[in-house]
Amino acid sequence: MLFSDSMKKTRQFQNVYKNGKSCADKFVVMYVWKNGTSSNSIGISCSKKIGNSVVRHRFARLVREAYRLHEDMFNSGLDIVIVARACAIDATFHDIERSLISLAGKARIIQDGGEK
Repeated sequence: MLFSDSMKKTRQFQNVYKNGKSCADKFVVMYVWKNGTSSNSIGISCSKKIGNSVVRHRFARLVREAYRLHEDMFNSGLDIVIVARACAIDATFHDIERSLISLAGKARIIQDGGEK
């Protein structure tokens, strides 16, 4: 994540949940809020309902890698929170990548001509 920061504080997550807009699919829910800066912040949330720490960390790694590969497609100045759904336990990298890109399209946060 060359151009993005990680969200670590609870108040950052709460701000995005409260003020941002959300889009969802089978595997993830994406919350997006304009942060007024020139860089993006990404936060990943995965509850214990999803599985043990190995499963939760795997989900976080998949999301980070999918975002990193397509980071140049996203508009700048956004806070993005990705929340795992129960089906994410069995998700492959390609499932997560497809979900991330399709939800970004629904949320209209992809730059024009950003598709690879």
